[in-house]
Amino acid sequence: MKQRFDVTGMTCSACSARVEKSVKALDGVQNVQVNLLTNSMNAEYDESILTAQQIISAVTQAGYGAAVKGESSQKSEKASPTAAAEKARKQMRSRTIWSFVFLIPLMYVSMGHMIGMPLPPFLCGEKNAVSFAFAQFLLSLPVAYINIGYYTRGWSNLLRRSPNMDSLIAVGSTASLVYGIFGIFRMASGIANGDLELVRTYLHDLYFESAVMILALVNLGKYLEAKSKSKTGEAITGLMDLSPETATVERDGKTLTIPADELEKGDIVIVKAGESIPCDGVITHGSASVDQSAITGEPVPAEKTVGDKVISATISRSGLIKLRATQVGSDTTLSKIIALVDEASSSKAPIARAADKIAGVFVPIVMLIALATAAIWLLVGAGAEFALSCAICVLVISCPCALGLATPVAIMVGTGKGAENGILIKSGEALENLHRADTIVLDKTGTVTTGRPFVNDVLPLGADKGELLRTALALESGSEHVLARAVCDFCKDITPPQTSDFKTFAGLGVSAVISGRTCYAGSERFLRSQNVWQQTDKVEQILEKYPSALWFADTEKLLGAIAVTDTLKPDSTAAVAELKKRGIQVVLLTGDNKAAAESVGAQIGADNVIAQVMPDEKDNAVAVLQSQGKLVAMVGDGINDAPALARADVGIAIGAGTDIAIDSADAVLMNSSLSDVVTAIDLSRAVIRNIKQNLFWALFYNACAIPLAAGAFYRAFGLKLSPMIGAAAMSLSSIFVVTNALRLRRFRPSKLSAKAQTAENTIPHITEEKTMKNYTMTIKGMMCQHCVAHVKKAIEGLGAQADVDLDKGQALIKADDSITADALKQAVTDAGYEVTDLQ
Repeated sequence: MKQRFDVTGMTCSACSARVEKSVKALDGVQNVQVNLLTNSMNAEYDESILTAQQIISAVTQAGYGAAVKGESSQKSEKASPTAAAEKARKQMRSRTIWSFVFLIPLMYVSMGHMIGMPLPPFLCGEKNAVSFAFAQFLLSLPVAYINIGYYTRGWSNLLRRSPNMDSLIAVGSTASLVYGIFGIFRMASGIANGDLELVRTYLHDLYFESAVMILALVNLGKYLEAKSKSKTGEAITGLMDLSPETATVERDGKTLTIPADELEKGDIVIVKAGESIPCDGVITHGSASVDQSAITGEPVPAEKTVGDKVISATISRSGLIKLRATQVGSDTTLSKIIALVDEASSSKAPIARAADKIAGVFVPIVMLIALATAAIWLLVGAGAEFALSCAICVLVISCPCALGLATPVAIMVGTGKGAENGILIKSGEALENLHRADTIVLDKTGTVTTGRPFVNDVLPLGADKGELLRTALALESGSEHVLARAVCDFCKDITPPQTSDFKTFAGLGVSAVISGRTCYAGSERFLRSQNVWQQTDKVEQILEKYPSALWFADTEKLLGAIAVTDTLKPDSTAAVAELKKRGIQVVLLTGDNKAAAESVGAQIGADNVIAQVMPDEKDNAVAVLQSQGKLVAMVGDGINDAPALARADVGIAIGAGTDIAIDSADAVLMNSSLSDVVTAIDLSRAVIRNIKQNLFWALFYNACAIPLAAGAFYRAFGLKLSPMIGAAAMSLSSIFVVTNALRLRRFRPSKLSAKAQTAENTIPHITEEKTMKNYTMTIKGMMCQHCVAHVKKAIEGLGAQADVDLDKGQALIKADDSITADALKQAVTDAGYEVTDLQ
């Protein structure tokens, strides 16, 4: 069983390592991942051996709080994360402000005289040394009390032998306070005995200001860090905000406005222009232009009509529609996306394992280094003040936070950015594997091609055209194959004969009894396996022209063939070219015959083509590539290709829509565009590069800062840090890591070359040759991407191709000689825009 827990009390990577270690020690635990950034834990365990309560007890015994992440409505999910983060940020802000309110007068008292600022007479002079010191002590107490959490957590974890960042701060600050109190007593003794030299020794080495300056600066750093970290989840928060609060439904003949959370499956929902769709559903009345950009990343609205599916949180830009709710609440596409991104952001990439191992021993090692620093300086004859200052500086300058935040902040920002672009990556492991993928395996139908084939030619042989079409319709009506649907659509005005004993042969064809005779439909391979294939010169000519034709036969003869043609997606060729630019080998994997597959492979520029592969053999093909030492990413529809998607190092489901097979893939592309595969790879590389930068900084910072704080360069170069500077440096290192991760928010998908996008993208088939002309149209009045969509639609409605550039105010048009320049102008003018030039 997989279970999500909320964990409280963690402040650094040592804490998360401690929690992870405590839970892993339980019998029945199979996998544990603790995320410092989200204060969460994902645990996979055997329910027959272990319970969630036992896991919570283990976390509690380790010194932290835990609770099962409860199931909640979308509304509560929407408010909970941001409300908790905002509350924590406000608390940290309040503590920081009040810490500095008392710190400023303390700094004035302790150091003001150094820059000529006057002090009250009762605090001046060696005879008033105790008053001078006691005033500092009193001003430090409020700061210590405000930040008492550092002491309670730090010392309790130290006593449990699981020290964390709070322990370093608590030990360093306590040592400074204790030394200051000791100094007060020593000065009082000096004054009582007339030993003014003793008084002078301690008068300016009290460390009260260092003790609380450490707390104030750490608080300031934590506040800035919390403020920055809150931005890492903006993508998820933005998704949550997309869902409308209310929905308009028809119930019992009445129109009601109800909370969106109360929608039920089967409800008829009314959506007006400008409103957000509150659930997944199927349109039952009307049509609309639906903006799906928030879900799929596609900027151009999609035209939807009766029978079309719509997705929750998309917006109807025009038209009134009624839809039947099919998925509501936590089952909607939006809720699944939020859950998926949330799960991914709390996962760990393999690259983080080394950091976790270091974090587990980091704090104890630092404390040993601090102890050794003090001992060595005392042994070489340095004063107690110098030795203590160096030891405290070692404690406070060390930053396990930067180490613990290096991975999760980058993953959270990266997965959130992916969601903005319709790319859902399930885990940190998938993210890392994707950036290392050197081979991309592409399914053909629905991935490289549109998956909406059409009948190109009817070729009767042993039967006339009418009989061939009636037989074809009768056979294909019972099949769910995409080519069968194309035949049925072509024959929709024909009445098919009755069939019986219908059989499906997966990936090959179908058979049925029609008018007392057994008939077959399918590939050449299928008909050969049924011993009904007849090779003739005419058949060879058809095979040469239409290698992927559907063949029909009865037990005596071939009835004929129907040529069915699929078309490439507009960006398939350009996307493959971009993948190859990135050093990735592209393999086309299909069940089509070799000739048809190689034709498509040649057009898109695939490096290798594997054809005539049955659905259950695709995973074997992926395994063969893996055995050659390749790291394979498989791109398919997520349903028929499930075994291959599971076998691949990274499975990518493309063309998600609302029927997405999330469980079969490691990454999900909400769009049907192959260019999103390029974007996913670019995003993964950017995230992993950012993680490596963060880890390098965290390790480099600590490697340089600890020796410097320990005074290793003092005798040679006179370099020594004070504890206050150490605390500031520690806070800044965490802020640096988080800020560096936030740079990922500027990630933009790479644009495929215009030349590749406007290339001819139709699979070759026999058509009437037409002369093509290229036009450049200058258009006035386009203001946004919706205008671009309207212009493009107007031009393509004539049968031309158009690439519209909003910035240039131009459209590059490719049209055959049957479409005149005047017709193009008129189409754009009728759409509401002004054509100023056409060349």
